[in-house]
Amino acid sequence: MNRRFALSVFVCAFNAATSCVFLAPVCASATGRDPFRQAPAQAPVAKQVGVIKSIDGNAITLITDTGASIAVQVAANAKMVRVAPGQTDLKTAPPIQLSDLQIGDRILVRGQPSSDGKSFQAIGVIAMSRSDVEAKKQHDREDWQKRGIGGLVSSVDPSIGTITISTTTLAGTKSIAVHTTKDTILRRYAPDSISFDDAKSSSIDQIKPGDQLRARGTRSADGSEFAAEEVVSGAFRNIAGTISSIDSNSNTIAVMDLITKKPFAVTITSQSQLRRLPPEVAQRIAFRLKGAGANGANSSGSTAAASNGGASNRSSTNPSTQPSGESGGPPASAGPGGARTGQADFQQIVSRMPPAALGDFNKNDAVMIVATEGTASGQVTAITVLGGVEPILAAAPSASQSMTLSPWSLGGAQGGDSP
Repeated sequence: MNRRFALSVFVCAFNAATSCVFLAPVCASATGRDPFRQAPAQAPVAKQVGVIKSIDGNAITLITDTGASIAVQVAANAKMVRVAPGQTDLKTAPPIQLSDLQIGDRILVRGQPSSDGKSFQAIGVIAMSRSDVEAKKQHDREDWQKRGIGGLVSSVDPSIGTITISTTTLAGTKSIAVHTTKDTILRRYAPDSISFDDAKSSSIDQIKPGDQLRARGTRSADGSEFAAEEVVSGAFRNIAGTISSIDSNSNTIAVMDLITKKPFAVTITSQSQLRRLPPEVAQRIAFRLKGAGANGANSSGSTAAASNGGASNRSSTNPSTQPSGESGGPPASAGPGGARTGQADFQQIVSRMPPAALGDFNKNDAVMIVATEGTASGQVTAITVLGGVEPILAAAPSASQSMTLSPWSLGGAQGGDSP
């Protein structure tokens, strides 16, 4: 679709984060007519997108996607319409009144901002109801789980739009060619964010070996190729080691990394996903990794991590998110603790584990962590923390670097909103 001739209103998920909702207006129709053309000719029309925090008469408090609070005054003659998530044509959008808006609705306003940017005179409002947004998010979460893959980027060929990823299953490490087109949505995570909402539009040349990647689309019959409709990538850090201390007051844990022998201060937030593997599940995974899968993971996963920074322990996956759980191959039978065996990948197993709390972890516990890249001092923010992994690290410590742990959240409750 030519973006100059359509008003594209769409919802992304990671996505999650993800999983934020975007309203990206351009023009309303192929005729070039703008529904908000009555804006003052002397000043260009600006726009703001966000969620309604409060409504008082014709005054709206809008929390923008950047987190700013803006006081919006809606003009009496403002054009107001409601759209559904994914709707791309304003010609069929029904008109609404200011009284139809509710707290939590997502809106795009067009008009004139004040000089300090703290207020906004709106001559046009495009609204998306909160219930429609939530329904769309839920649909996207389910679709990411059904039609998503994730892995560590091993190579990128921008000339043909192909990204090769390595994904670890219990049967070993497998390479998948992810094919993109001009219609594929590409997004990338902010450097120190775990939120799908912070992911920005990107291009294939920004994706590098060692990045983590998630894609949603259609897998080939043999699973070696993937036609991507949406790709979310980011640079994250994998940490595998033991907890040296826990500070429940500041929600932080100190971890000594097994590979780099470097300490990390890991911050746990409300969006961090904490889980523990039951002993029987961990033993089953360890047995498979030590056998057929360990050599493959060591040769491709560790090599990829080493070639991408080695001591920095930088690696990649998944989305986002969501932007948890992805299709790792044909359905397989359920194992202990709800895990699946056969062709199920490690991420699928982790995503099916019940959420844990920081209090469920103890000093000297072995953990595998996906975190933001963090700072040079070793301060990182946890995306996923997985406990109960002692057998896995004993069986194949290097293989842990190539495992994807569903790091991208769509921004909802812990453990349930990644793409």
